[in-house]
Amino acid sequence: MSVVGDGTERGDAGVDEPGWEVDPDDEPGAAVVAAVGRQIKAWREAAGMRAAEFGTAMGYSEDLIYKVEGGRRIPRPEFMDGADGVLGADGKLAAMKADIAEVRYPKKIRDLARLEARAVELAAYGSHNLHGLLQTEEYARALLGTRRPVLSPDELERALAGRMARQSIFSRTPAPELSFVQEEATLRRPVGGVAVWRRQLENLLRLSELPFVDIQVMPTARWDHPGTGGRIQVLKFADGSAVGRADDEFAGRPISHPKQLRILELRYGITQARALTPEESRAFIEQVLGET
Repeated sequence: MSVVGDGTERGDAGVDEPGWEVDPDDEPGAAVVAAVGRQIKAWREAAGMRAAEFGTAMGYSEDLIYKVEGGRRIPRPEFMDGADGVLGADGKLAAMKADIAEVRYPKKIRDLARLEARAVELAAYGSHNLHGLLQTEEYARALLGTRRPVLSPDELERALAGRMARQSIFSRTPAPELSFVQEEATLRRPVGGVAVWRRQLENLLRLSELPFVDIQVMPTARWDHPGTGGRIQVLKFADGSAVGRADDEFAGRPISHPKQLRILELRYGITQARALTPEESRAFIEQVLGET
């Protein structure tokens, strides 16, 4: 094992660390990683360094260098910084961190994150699980771990990283308006165990204090609302356009036609009106937390 300039230890054991393998089915993402790998190889060869020498200078194995250059592994940000310095690229390789930042996340998560990043309003009703934007990392990890077929370690890490990255929406300026309606059952299901569940409830209370976030609870006893068909989500953008999706409508596909969007907005509006108010919901969450 060796130590790179930033004091981080690297060794062969880190080569297959989950979360950095390229998804062969993600053609756009794989193309980006391949292009970055070719650039790294070109700079290495221009510097007159063999892969083994480059790996030694970087504190990584020769095998990992070949994987990165061959587009078979996503280089970490610190790898790009190190390569830039070792090869004297004067910032040109480090600048590619922005190109590969999103590639680690599955394509469908990247697409959703782009939409959320543009949205000025988001309305979401959840019937089975807490919305991804509301989840803590440990809660999300436990929830993703219930999927069948079981996610590989690499798939789980990629999905988890993508879900957590989406939460940058809470620090955007100007802030978007975020509205969530969650079924009571999603608050009472102890995903990950009691300790993880408690911290998740505490996170909901913390987020509910943000002035641009409304979290409402739909009590199980209230059955007379149109959200019984499953999830509803509508995102609106600054240019007046919007996109939405519902589990039981339009084959679950994203839609943007005004007439279809009005149906989802109607459903969400009625569902929201039937739920507890944000203030009542906060008291409800505190009650559930007190019962755990």
